[in-house]
Amino acid sequence: MSRLFVRSALFVPGNRPERFAKALASGADVVIVDFEDAVAAQDKALAREQLAAYFNTHPEARVWVRINASATQEHEADLEHCRQHPGVVGILLPKAESAAQVSEVTALGKPVWPIIESAQGVLAIGAIASCRGVQRLTFGALDLALDLGLKAGSGGAEAVFDQTRYALLLHSRVNALEPPLDSVYPAFEDDAGLACAMQRVRDMGMGGALCIHPRQVPVVHAALAPSAEEMAWARRVVSAAECGEAAFEVDGAMVGAPVLGRARRLLSLG
Repeated sequence: MSRLFVRSALFVPGNRPERFAKALASGADVVIVDFEDAVAAQDKALAREQLAAYFNTHPEARVWVRINASATQEHEADLEHCRQHPGVVGILLPKAESAAQVSEVTALGKPVWPIIESAQGVLAIGAIASCRGVQRLTFGALDLALDLGLKAGSGGAEAVFDQTRYALLLHSRVNALEPPLDSVYPAFEDDAGLACAMQRVRDMGMGGALCIHPRQVPVVHAALAPSAEEMAWARRVVSAAECGEAAFEVDGAMVGAPVLGRARRLLSLG
């Protein structure tokens, strides 16, 4: 499966075609046309029609689609739409709870991002991550909070979500998946809060985040980027490694293979 560097994945409602071009021009690494939560039940078929019409006038467009969950009335029609249109280059499966559900979607031959949004989904992360065709994992904090009875936005909820992040990281690593994406940050006008949240999950190993507004994209990118100080440190470490020693000193601290590896990774992101 091809690799895809993703820091930001921006949702745009499938029934708002006037927003498609703006989303694609936002700088987001991935644009996700949403057929699920952002679209009312009576507009589901219309969303499919409007994305198809957009492809007809913009054949170069490439988007991902969040389909409706397995066993919902719209699920099969969403899958057929994704099968028919080459402009749909990947699929997000919401409320993923089993390997069987995920395998049904990966059978289309397009990369899939399962979204973990329930207790059952958390328990099935290992089986889901091992499905062929899964490219990366993510989770939905609001739905997961509802299912578990958490107070969304509270410190207690974040403590639980951190365990979910940890599981996503572990199973992504052992299955050679792309780094998982964090859930959406609902307060889309709170740039400072978003930046702080992104720096925290960056340090936990998450690769980026789902976004719900174009203004969040540059904030996420900036928060995930190494700082000037980090880049300068990394250059000093890599330069010092030219001594050929297995362990050496930089800035008063010993440097070995793991630290050198981190420095090289930072430089690759700069």
